[in-house]
Amino acid sequence: MSILIKNGTIVTMNENRDIISGSILLEGNKIKAIGDVQEPADRIIDATGKVVIPGLIQTHVHLCQTLFRGQGDDLELLDWLKLKVWPLEGAHDQDSLYYSALLGCGEMFKGGTTSIIDMETVHHTESAIEAIVKSGMRAITGKCMMDYGSDVPETLMENTQDSIAESVELCEKWHGKENGRINYAFTPRFVVSCSEELLLEIRDLAKKYGVKVHTHASENRGEIELVEEDRGMRNVIYLDKIGLTGPDLILAHCIWLDEAEMDIIAKTQTKVVHCPSSNLKLASGIAKVPELLEKGARVSIGADGAPCNNNLDQFAEMRLAALIQKPIYGPTIMPAEQVFAMATIEGARAMGLEEEIGSLEVGKKADLAIVDLDNLHTHPLAPNINYYSQLVYQAKSSNVVTTIVDGEIVMEDRVLKTIDEDEVKVKTNEAIRRIAKRAGVIS
Repeated sequence: MSILIKNGTIVTMNENRDIISGSILLEGNKIKAIGDVQEPADRIIDATGKVVIPGLIQTHVHLCQTLFRGQGDDLELLDWLKLKVWPLEGAHDQDSLYYSALLGCGEMFKGGTTSIIDMETVHHTESAIEAIVKSGMRAITGKCMMDYGSDVPETLMENTQDSIAESVELCEKWHGKENGRINYAFTPRFVVSCSEELLLEIRDLAKKYGVKVHTHASENRGEIELVEEDRGMRNVIYLDKIGLTGPDLILAHCIWLDEAEMDIIAKTQTKVVHCPSSNLKLASGIAKVPELLEKGARVSIGADGAPCNNNLDQFAEMRLAALIQKPIYGPTIMPAEQVFAMATIEGARAMGLEEEIGSLEVGKKADLAIVDLDNLHTHPLAPNINYYSQLVYQAKSSNVVTTIVDGEIVMEDRVLKTIDEDEVKVKTNEAIRRIAKRAGVIS
């Protein structure tokens, strides 16, 4: 099927950062032409007065937690995990996880997100993957791995070899599926809940299968103290010592890094994911993103999980990512164009897919969103409009009118096409009552 999106303003995010007035032709799952396109198409979408952007990329989310929105408010990280999130995750069943994932995907489609790096919970991961497949989302996902620590509930604690065996089975079954739209990552939760044996095997297996490793690091000062007590060194120093750092390691948060750790991240090209809303809500802190960028580190953006945010809105994350650094580093730091790059091409780089997604260029995958800036909160539309400023500082997820992934329309005119929104609402409301009762954390 071919789709012609005509008469739009195309924010390409290509190397030259070209912004083009014209059309974009999609054929199958790829971009065939951009600019003055005269070819016929099976579908024509009139984007007059609208902005066409690369699909937004969230590089750290927990679809398994979307069901728990509002269940973990006003807590710091370790209490949030122990008192709320871990018991709830341990109470998941296949049905609840499936609809939790669909809920998250639907919400993100309505905000122009087309790709995610996802960490699931310990059990029932295949249900979440099936939901991702059904939705049409592009994803790197993986089963959460937890085999260590005195505070991990029995419902999540694993035997090391069982955890590895299940992860390998999922990797072999799902990596590269759906024409490459679904990929796998090994996802140990964080050093606090993972034995060194597990982490060393993950290191070797990731190399064997050519996949990413996705984990959390240095999110909270209490977490760092636990790692230092147990492993004798700080988080990133430890991960580097055991050979996990490198271009295929994705570290969420990285707030409390010292100079040596930032140097390691930059030198090894380990990927960092900035999650500003989550970091503020859990009072974890503000990551030193400008310093990481100055050192040459690669940083992208994610919303994290719904119970520590409480939404999955990449527009909100972009705005915060820009604003929270300015009182510290000055008003010129983190300009809108740089932040928009973090949410697009840098997200693609974190996924290892920068040659396929993250910008609108001929030959790349047809992942994009159409944004309507004809709203009171985005006016006036001056002749010299700065589109990056509009998108980062003024636009909201509700401005997205159409979202396309892999050449398929997954949301059009604010209506989801691959997900039954009414069904998801009913099923998730049923599921959270069931899960919260099972977990014993009804609030």
